[in-house]
Amino acid sequence: MTHEKYNAGALIDAYAEDDRGEKTAIYYGDERITYDQLFDRICVMGTVLRAHGVSRERRVLLVLNDTPAFPAAFFGAMRIGAVPVPVNPLYKASDYRFFLEDSYASVVITEREYLGKLSQALDGYGEQVKVIVTDGSRVEVKLDDLTLRGLTADEDEKLLPADVHREDVAFWLYSSGSTDRPKAVVHLHQDIPAICDTYARHVLRLTEDDVVFGRAMFHAYGLGAALTFPFSCAASTVLAPGRPTPGAVLDVIERYRPTVLFLVPTLYNAILNYEGAAERDLSSLRLCVSAAEPLAPETWRRWKETFGHTILDGIGSTEMLHIFCSNTPEEHRPGSSGKPVPGYELRILDDDGKPVAVGDAGNLFVKGASAAPFYWRQRERSRRTMQGDWTATGDRYRMDEDGFYWYEGRADDMLKVGGEWVSPVEIENALMEHPAVREAAVVGVPVEGVMRIRAVIITDSRQTSETSFKAELQEWCKTRLQRFQYPHIIDFVDELPKTATGKIQRFRLREVG
Repeated sequence: MTHEKYNAGALIDAYAEDDRGEKTAIYYGDERITYDQLFDRICVMGTVLRAHGVSRERRVLLVLNDTPAFPAAFFGAMRIGAVPVPVNPLYKASDYRFFLEDSYASVVITEREYLGKLSQALDGYGEQVKVIVTDGSRVEVKLDDLTLRGLTADEDEKLLPADVHREDVAFWLYSSGSTDRPKAVVHLHQDIPAICDTYARHVLRLTEDDVVFGRAMFHAYGLGAALTFPFSCAASTVLAPGRPTPGAVLDVIERYRPTVLFLVPTLYNAILNYEGAAERDLSSLRLCVSAAEPLAPETWRRWKETFGHTILDGIGSTEMLHIFCSNTPEEHRPGSSGKPVPGYELRILDDDGKPVAVGDAGNLFVKGASAAPFYWRQRERSRRTMQGDWTATGDRYRMDEDGFYWYEGRADDMLKVGGEWVSPVEIENALMEHPAVREAAVVGVPVEGVMRIRAVIITDSRQTSETSFKAELQEWCKTRLQRFQYPHIIDFVDELPKTATGKIQRFRLREVG
């Protein structure tokens, strides 16, 4: 953006003023919401918030599923200069209370199914909080004497966007913590067009003919996939609340025929292992995208063999708002995170802050216009992460001679075993190549004061004794990696602990070591 004034809440305004207003913006169940109708809902939500005391820079907590109420609330709040704060609705009441206390939100927009937990969170809370309840599309009830008009598609009032600076705060996203509380990542109005002008433009190459299906809009990956990317070019999005099971995802693809699919590696792998998946019709897809966790090369190969589609793996972060390094349809390598997205710069530094040689692993830093300026009330952590123009990702990477970037693991997940650095990702990828292994996660655990490698595995079947099968998997790794890169401890489970967005909760695997 070159103009100082820009309001991200006005992202779809142009479509309401031309012949694209009747184009479908959202597919939701049997409902088809046009851009004109979505524009009306955004304006009404902004008007309602303003009429009930929400002013510029005030936070509005969004406890919403993937329903049409989410974009209405998200863009409606930004439109009046307020700051929407979407959070995972599946969190506990104690987490809701933390978000309220941390953000100072005076208004919560939620759905009826979360009212019980919200009421618990508000019990004994000293601040006055107004609650707006929606059934997904329409405001449904009133609480705390807050009277609201219904969110209708035929509202005549058009709300002009607030005159905000492109560097004003637009919204927060909470980045899930591992052992501590989530931290609020602050983003500016300029950040949404920044990711649309980089990743969406150069990698996705979306047009208004595209139909996009992504999940979990409270998360940076899902927010871009399901909302800002399709809305930036008058494309359509499919919203499907509920648990993203393999069967449910396949049903959505066959019903709405999306052209672009955003999933996490865990879900791609789960679909491949789902009975009858190979017979399902995925022919509408032109792009499959993966992020949030590394995509195992074996999953990439199986998806290609089964459905004929190449998965474009990439790396992004909540701090950068979306993917900044990615494979493309023309340049891709299984197991790699690809190359820097145009508009971003990457560098790999050693622990002393010096550039590493090509092929050597180090700490990844990224530079780009979508970078968050700071964490809310986390000054020291902000200083460690936001270092001038560069953002420390916390990831270990290496770059090959062709400019492709390869993930080695989180900096705090790297293991030093017998004096040698070990990448958990390399061992996980090797294990995933075994025909009996469905999923694998590798962590380090101390055993009598010595660091040992633990693999937690989901397997299809064990045709030998458990002891001999463990020995087989250890030898499998030794023959494919360095002799010291094998799991000393192997445990079999039915399910791995994961976040709502599909990331493996490795800290929980260390706890049971």
